[in-house]
Amino acid sequence: MNRTLARTLAAIAIVFAVTLPVFAGDYPLQVARNIMLYMALAITWDMLLRSGQISFGIAGLFGLGAYASILGVVRGGMPGWLSIPFAGIFAGLAAFLIGFLILRLRHTYFSIVTLALGEIFRIIVHNMKEFAGGPEGIVVPQGIIFGGKSSSLYFLTLAGLAVALAASFWFEKSRFRFALTAVRNNEVSAKSSGVDIFRWLLVTFAITSAIQGMLGGIFVMSYGFASPDTVFSADFTLLPLAMALLGGIHSTVGPILGGLLLGLVAEWLKLQIPYGHLVVYGIMIIIVILFMPQGLLGLVRKLSRKADRRAV
Repeated sequence: MNRTLARTLAAIAIVFAVTLPVFAGDYPLQVARNIMLYMALAITWDMLLRSGQISFGIAGLFGLGAYASILGVVRGGMPGWLSIPFAGIFAGLAAFLIGFLILRLRHTYFSIVTLALGEIFRIIVHNMKEFAGGPEGIVVPQGIIFGGKSSSLYFLTLAGLAVALAASFWFEKSRFRFALTAVRNNEVSAKSSGVDIFRWLLVTFAITSAIQGMLGGIFVMSYGFASPDTVFSADFTLLPLAMALLGGIHSTVGPILGGLLLGLVAEWLKLQIPYGHLVVYGIMIIIVILFMPQGLLGLVRKLSRKADRRAV
């Protein structure tokens, strides 16, 4: 029954997402694009979290992909649509190389290093005035991709979310799930069972970073502009992290639930508290960790088990 209900809700969500541009105006589509973008970032963050590694480098890889995309167009003469997969490949390759240095670290040390990487990327771009525009940023001369048509940009972002969802479901159904769960539960036991911990972590880090870079490319091509303070913003770390924690970690459904709820709240907060909404995200993360560690998904499962016991 639960599985049937889940499939029905998934089908309704897909139909709604595909048909939304038919009856929604420009502003609702822009809000939907923002929610889907953050939701996809939340999913990729959770994919790496399943190994027990907490990354604070989402904004760093997102911004790296954004600049790879826009510089590929402006400096390399690349078509806008091609710059998006290029951004994913560039960010994934960068993460693969960096992973050889930082994936020997665990837990707090890994988290601190990923946070520092984002700031390092921002400072490097900030000082590349001639090539990357420096602090003022850089603009795509050709303008926004697809001529800025709202429905086309919506479907572009929806495609990015679909990639993140497909990768997450693949992680759940493939050997990744067992390997990452084993690493998270007990690295010593996992290693003694023949799990190549470093290889699984490296591949996971590269895949999630590639998707984050691709999303950065989608973002910058949708607005035709990039600056260090914009694409390396803490928004792209705190909000996805809060979404995943609110919805429920170690799953695909959790970040989706958290993304829908917090995405709408985030849009309202930006209007009400233009420069203080990040504080609200931080407070929400603390509250969820203290009082609802399993998130909304865990709460639903708990209530469902209680209902089943009463039925019996």
